[in-house]
Amino acid sequence: MNHKHILVVEDEAITRAKLVGYFQHAGYQVSEAENKAQMNVILDNHHIDLIMLDINLPDEDGLMITRNLRSHSDIGIVLVTGRTDSIDKIIGLEMGADDYVTKPFELRELLVRVKNILWRISLAQQEPAFSADAEEDDNIFRFGQCRFDIPKRKLLKNNIPIKLTKAEYDILVAFVANPSRVLSRDRLLNLIEHRVDAPNDRTIDVLVRRLRNKIEDNPKEPQIFTTIHGEGYLFAADVS
Repeated sequence: MNHKHILVVEDEAITRAKLVGYFQHAGYQVSEAENKAQMNVILDNHHIDLIMLDINLPDEDGLMITRNLRSHSDIGIVLVTGRTDSIDKIIGLEMGADDYVTKPFELRELLVRVKNILWRISLAQQEPAFSADAEEDDNIFRFGQCRFDIPKRKLLKNNIPIKLTKAEYDILVAFVANPSRVLSRDRLLNLIEHRVDAPNDRTIDVLVRRLRNKIEDNPKEPQIFTTIHGEGYLFAADVS
């Protein structure tokens, strides 16, 4: 039995039952809610690791719920919706969602995405353990106040773990591997297009902004992820 607890927030009864049944069968503890009010009761009384959140709830928009949750919690958030507008997907990422799937979705693919998010959360919650030997590891990169262990997918700033989504991790790897080089949006898109549903140039801008908020001392005046107008982005930090 998986000890992770998933909350399905979906007002459409058939879809909710399908998600609940599938993830229970996969071994997860699953709770369900059909609106924000029920969701809040469950969150107040249980430890929830990840929420599958419908964007079109009767009492509040899922995007606003995502923003409010992310302001005080690192809980995993997967937005599930029938909307196909790419702007909604961008806004969802901007609000702090970890992933975004549109109906109809493939349950097996959704399971993989959920497993990946829960795995990243568990890594971020682990105590930082960089030994003297680890400092010499060729796969650990240091820049500014950060240490980035690529194989373990661990980013620490001032020894505090920083949670990264898969897309953020992929782009950070590209930047660290190409310091002082301008990376175009097209090149960055190629690195994440298999991970993010229908990415576009705006997706890159959102993800870079999220990295700035997590890594830069002053995100409004970035010193690490600098914009090269008309060309793309440059990773300006010294990497060792």
